[in-house]
Amino acid sequence: MQGAQGSGDNIHETVGAYALGILDDAEATQFEAHLATCEWCGQQLDELAGMEPMLAALADLPAAQGTPAIGESLAAKPSTKLSDRLVGEVVQHRAKKSRRNFFMLAAGIAAIIAGPTAVFATAGGGDDGKVQAGQTFADNPAKAAFGDISDKVQRTDAATKVSATVAMKEKAWGTHAVLELKNVKGPEKCSLIAVGKNGERETVTSWSVPTWGYGIKGAKTEQAKNPLYVEGGAAFTPDEIDHFEVLTFSGKKLVQVEA
Repeated sequence: MQGAQGSGDNIHETVGAYALGILDDAEATQFEAHLATCEWCGQQLDELAGMEPMLAALADLPAAQGTPAIGESLAAKPSTKLSDRLVGEVVQHRAKKSRRNFFMLAAGIAAIIAGPTAVFATAGGGDDGKVQAGQTFADNPAKAAFGDISDKVQRTDAATKVSATVAMKEKAWGTHAVLELKNVKGPEKCSLIAVGKNGERETVTSWSVPTWGYGIKGAKTEQAKNPLYVEGGAAFTPDEIDHFEVLTFSGKKLVQVEA
């Protein structure tokens, strides 16, 4: 809570702890005073509010019991095998990390477990198209992960002109995938789908595209010029994936990338 006690941009990091209800009365009062004037924190609080029951359940798990049942109850996509391992990793990190670090890990994993219901868009700002205080593209974890992965595939659709690059890294539980998306206009809701060589389909992650869009060449704002970076996971191993599809929630295919 050092951020809540000062006047710097670090106070924005307090929104996660506030959503979980782990602040004491004085800290909560300080943050609520900030929240009343900060649109960005208000948006983040709305997004995180639905995660509180799941995160509380994860935080109360014993070190070596109960993870399969939690994984099966929370996950529809990816497979229960993947969700069990992900929840198991959260439990292991809980024993080693502070409350704040555990929250950040669990929030990221929640986006993978929840599949099509989770939004993990990491290049957004306020509704006015401006980057809000405490939010910088340099701090974008999905963008950093994209740069760290060397195995990438790319394609630009001839009809929609949407460009997608997918970075893939094999994990014990399947494939960690990071998407860079350009020239996509909003408002829209989209998903990244991994299609296996066996014909099976898995939702890797999903997100919302604001009105100003992402990766728009010649856009007036920096936020619209920057690509969107989102990340998620699939139970497929990289060599089991035939291709990726970026689809709108209405079923329109924006771009297909061969794996």
